[in-house]
Order: sequence, then C-alpha cells, then structure tokens
Amino acid sequence: MNYPHLYKPSVPPNFFRHQVADQVMETPLLVTRVLESECDDDYTRVKSFNEAKLVVWTETVKLWEIAVPVALTSLSQYLLISSTAIFAGHLGDLELSSISVCNSVLGTISFALLIGMSTAMGTICGQAYGAGQIQSLGIYLQRSWIVLLTTCIILLPIYIYATPFLKLLGQDNDIAELAGYYSILSIPTMFSNAINLSTQRFLQFQNKVSVIMFIAFATLLIHNALLYLFIYVFSWGITGAAMAFNISSWVNAVAQVVYAIGWCKEAWTGLSWLAFSDLWGFARLCLASSVMICFEQWYTPCVMLLVGHLHNPVIAVGSYSICQNFFDWQRMLLLGINVSVSVRVSNTLGMRHPRAAMYSFLVAMLYSILIGLVLMTIIFLSKDNLAMIFTNSKDMQLAVTDLAYLLGLTMVINSAAQVMSGFAIGIGWQVMVAYINLACYFIVGLALAILLGFAANLGVKGLWGGTMCGSILQILCLLLVIWKTNWTKEVIYRV
Repeated sequence: MNYPHLYKPSVPPNFFRHQVADQVMETPLLVTRVLESECDDDYTRVKSFNEAKLVVWTETVKLWEIAVPVALTSLSQYLLISSTAIFAGHLGDLELSSISVCNSVLGTISFALLIGMSTAMGTICGQAYGAGQIQSLGIYLQRSWIVLLTTCIILLPIYIYATPFLKLLGQDNDIAELAGYYSILSIPTMFSNAINLSTQRFLQFQNKVSVIMFIAFATLLIHNALLYLFIYVFSWGITGAAMAFNISSWVNAVAQVVYAIGWCKEAWTGLSWLAFSDLWGFARLCLASSVMICFEQWYTPCVMLLVGHLHNPVIAVGSYSICQNFFDWQRMLLLGINVSVSVRVSNTLGMRHPRAAMYSFLVAMLYSILIGLVLMTIIFLSKDNLAMIFTNSKDMQLAVTDLAYLLGLTMVINSAAQVMSGFAIGIGWQVMVAYINLACYFIVGLALAILLGFAANLGVKGLWGGTMCGSILQILCLLLVIWKTNWTKEVIYRV
C-alpha cells in the first residue's frame, strides 16, 4: 500500500516557511538557492506548545503507519526462532540449550552479517525513493541478492564445522554435538535470509509494509503447524524442528519475491545485466554497512559463548537464552520504529527537509522509551512465571527469575539504542557508528563482562552487567554525535 501523503506534514499551511538560509550562512549561495527551491514544505522551527503538538501528532501518524506493520512483521519472523526454541525446550534442557547456542552463535553471526549488508540497500533505496528515482530500486535489489547469496556460500564452513568450532571455543561437548547437528540441517534457512532480507528492504522503502506483515504472519502459522506435525505427530525431534524452520523460511522469502515481481511494476522492471555493473563497489558498501550491525549483534554470541564456560552450562545457557528470547521479542517490536526512523530520515533528507528528519527522530525516541518502560514493568511483575513458556524445569525457571531485573532494565536501554541505530542507517553513518560499537561493546563491554562474570564470580549476572555497560556507553556516544549534527549540512551533502 502506498501513502501519497506520508512525507508531507498535514498541518496548516502557515506552519511552513523556508528558514534554511539563516542556518547555512557559510555555504555557497548556489547551494542555498537549491535548498530554497526544495525545502518549502519543510517544518519551521517549533516556537510554541501548540506547534509542538502539531509536529508530534503529524510525526506520530507517519511513524506508526510504517512502524506497526514492520514491528508485527519482525516479531512474526522472530517468532519462527522462538517457536522452535519453545518446542525444543519441552523436549528437554539439552535440546533447548543446543538450539539456543546454534541460533544465538552461528545464526547471529550469519544473520547479523546479512542484515547489516542489506542496510546498505536500505539507505540507497530510501534516498532514491525520496528523490523520485523509483526505477533504480529493482537493480539495487538484484545486486543485493547476488552479494548476499555469495556471502552465504562463504559462510558455509561455519555451519558445516559447527561442532569442532564450538568445542574449540570451550563449549560443553553434549551441547556442541547437538548444536552442530542442528546447524547443518538449518543451512537452507541461511540462504533464505539472503533473499528475504534484500526483498524486505526493497518493499519497506516503497511503504509496502502491510504486505510483508501478512506474509510473515501466515508463515508463522504455517511454521507452528509444521513444528507440531514434525515433532509431536511424526516424532522427528530436533530434526523435525530444523525441517520446519527451513520450509517456513523459504515460504516467507518466496512469497515476498513473488509480490515484488508481480505487483511492484514501477520499481521492478525485470532482470537486468545492470545488476552486475559496479558490483564490487556495491559489495564494498554492503560490507561497510554491515560492520555497524555486526559489532552490535555479534556481541550476543560472544556473551553466549562465555556463558557456556560457567558452572552447570546447560542451565546457564538455557536461562540466558530464555531471557534473550524475551529481549529479542522487544527488539523485534522496536525494529518497527527502527525501520520507520530509517525510512523517514532517509526520505526526508532525499527531499531536502532537514527539520522533518530531526523532529521524526525526536518523536520516535519518545515513543520508544515509553514502550521500554511499559515492558520493563511487565517483566518485573511477571518474573516468577517467565520461563514457563519455554520449559517445565524448575531449576531453569528459578534461574530465569533471578535474571528478570536485568532483563527489564535492558529493555529500557535497548529502546533508546534501536532508534539511534535506525537514525544512523537512514542518514548513512554506518561506518562511523561501527567504530563506536566496536569500542563500546568489544573493548569496554566485553572486558567488563569478563571481569564481572568470572573475576568477580557474578556468573550470568556479571556477564549481562558488562553488556549493559557497553550499551549505555554506546547510547551516550551516539547522543553526543546526534546533538552535534547539523541537519541542514546533511541535506547539502545530498544536493
């Protein structure tokens, strides 16, 4: 569904006037005139409470028109993983821990790399769409397919040799053996992600978010039916879980491709050899974009591997993975805001509307923090019953209850981080943010996690505490960068 009004603020006409020239006194007159011809629909500076309310309401409508379908899509897609873990958890603690290690370590390594590479296409598509260059989107999509599928081939050894890889990293032998077996079975899912993520970006930046949502929800229903059939009816155990995951992932990917080719005629003009032109340049942009996401997402498998070194690794890994599932559910919901901010910022900068980009970011941050506070309260109130969804083991349930307070606090911290990540993607700051993530998560956060978890004997709590410290430092750094941002200059660079 298209929203022709989506990027033109629906407030009284006298609320808009051009105020760019006074902010760019040091820029050439020619650039200022270009901006004057293209910024007449941008917001003015907010000077009263009533004007602030108008901006908040306008941006609220724009935010949730995209965020709600994307959030439901992301949650439905992630519930494919969670549903698999839930069914496995009722098979036994070892099955739960093994699948969790596979998804959290191997799955995150590949998925973070692929989703990070797909953000390059997101930035380009968003700004191209905002500038009216819709015919270029189909070429970008084909280039992304080529680059991401090639990346999957390069990643194959990690899945094939998962068992020795996990043993080398010191994981429990039983967990490593079963996780390695599951990883080989789940290789088709990795390749489906390459198609799925690229096509999803292609559709999102044309505002076809409702279609993606319906496809994801239908896939989730199919997945749970297959899990029940393969595990409880056919008694295929962990093999059935992997088969269900593979089938569901490809159903989701193929359905999106069919819609993109059949119903996006303006953006999709057919297969073209142009997809192979400047392929290396596009690949380098994808790799640069992936660095930001990888440094942020790869921190989780590092912590999971460290958890596997604690006393009683089956309970430690299982309890941490259950909490991680709840955290990821929230992350998937907030991904709607993340993508919405990315779309809004990239499109408004493409249309030369600097204040619209700034105000959309502020409104998104407001709602994201409120969601984090609500979810934290829910976690605190239901901490004694959280693990019952995943397991019947009393020891596992008590371990999860012990971690609930850290889980709740992490949800508030993640609320701010998700909005900033979406802003960085929309404005094209992936490489700079990658350095910030590297310093905050791996140099500071991981060091603190090891110190608190092992030297201070705090176990999983200590490892998680180090993670929180890294996230807080990342947020502070990004706040400083965003506060110093000259939004008008960001527009000028795109003229």
